[in-house]
This record gives sequence, structure tokens and C-alpha cells, in this order.
Amino acid sequence: MVILALLIVAALVCFGLAGYGFGRLGQIGVRRADRQTRLRCAAALAGAAAAAVYAWGLLNLGLAMLDTDDGGTDAFPARPCRTASAPEAAADVVGHRVQYLPPRYICLRQSGENYATDDVPGFVGPGAVGLAATAALCALLAGMTPPASHRTSRR
Repeated sequence: MVILALLIVAALVCFGLAGYGFGRLGQIGVRRADRQTRLRCAAALAGAAAAAVYAWGLLNLGLAMLDTDDGGTDAFPARPCRTASAPEAAADVVGHRVQYLPPRYICLRQSGENYATDDVPGFVGPGAVGLAATAALCALLAGMTPPASHRTSRR
């Protein structure tokens, strides 16, 4: 249920920021927009991309959870914990947990060790953080840039 709520919030943030970024640039025009407007739109679009990457990870995590909750005689160890590269790792799995930041499906072993499955792509965490940092930097630079109406003209 938490995954569904986070997925809805991430989708709303993604579409809202993308709508602002593309709408503002479409309204003014890329060539006529001043530096501050371009930076604000770049921040919004980078934020939308970060939300989209995070939503992709949540979607994959939700699909792994659905596969886990499928039940039946083949329910233990959980299917996401069975990896083709290391089938012996799934032999002593005693449970699983879900991590939301970054989104990962983690299998818990009897020895106390744990491992993350490949259900959520590895680029999701670093990609979302990198795009969010880019959005924050663009927003910071847009705040430091004076509006075009306050600049002095040289003649």
C-alpha cells in the first residue's frame, strides 16, 4: 500500500514539474526566455526526470512484491530472492524487506547477511539522486540570477 501511495505521489510530481517546465518554455519561447526562466524550467524538468526514475524503481519494486505475495506451494523462498547467478544464496533465506530510499528488495539470510535482488535496476538510486541534485543546482542558480528587468543596459 505504501508503494502505491509513493508511486502516485511520484507520478503527480513528475507530471506537475514537466507541465510547468514545458509549459513555461512553450509560452515564452526558448529563444526569447531569459536566463532565469531557462534555469527554472531546467530545474523543473530535471526534477520531473528524478521523479520519473524514482517511480520506475517503485514500479519494479511493486512488481517484485506482487510476485512475492503470489503465494502457493512455490512461495518460499520468495521468487525475487531466487537468483540464477547464486542459487545457493536462496537456500537459507528466512525473509525479505523492502527499502524505499533507494527502492530495493532485500532478502534476509539465516546467517544475518542480506542481499539486494536485481528486480529494481541499479541505476535508479544514483540516477534519481543525480537528477535531483541537478534540479537543486539549477533552482539555486535561478535564484541567484537577477531578473532581466533588473539588469542595467549597456549603451
